[in-house]
Amino acid sequence: MPHAPEDVPGRFARTADGAAGLAFVTLRQEKGSAGEDAAAAWLEKAGMRILARNWRSGSYELDLVCRDGDELVFVEVRLRGKGSLASPEASMTPAKCRSVVKAARAYLSASGEWDVPCRFDLVCVRDAGATFELDYYRHVFDISEIMGSGDAAWQPW
Repeated sequence: MPHAPEDVPGRFARTADGAAGLAFVTLRQEKGSAGEDAAAAWLEKAGMRILARNWRSGSYELDLVCRDGDELVFVEVRLRGKGSLASPEASMTPAKCRSVVKAARAYLSASGEWDVPCRFDLVCVRDAGATFELDYYRHVFDISEIMGSGDAAWQPW
């Protein structure tokens, strides 16, 4: 017998394209979205302009793409719940960094902004119950450290 919506953790919401159908959103996705909202609000208060949220190209995704003065900033948002053994910072592995760089390449190709200076920032969001605690890290990695020196010239920053 199927569960009634109130019996299943999560909530129902419109699909991403706004279609009349409903899509199931888990509590984890809802909390993740709220964490990204908090990060975006903090970045805007810090003077950045949000250009894109959850930008996708194929299997790649950028959590936030921002403009900070004349720089394009690719921001990865990492959320950890209360009682999590791993810190949000620890979840930013070399493999995740490579994935973010590949997504940034796709964004730069799609937007034609190869000549714009770029950097990679990190916002760590910790679930503190009714609120979030945020830690912000500017320029968290250099492309040559992540991709190897052979890829260092892919974008001039």
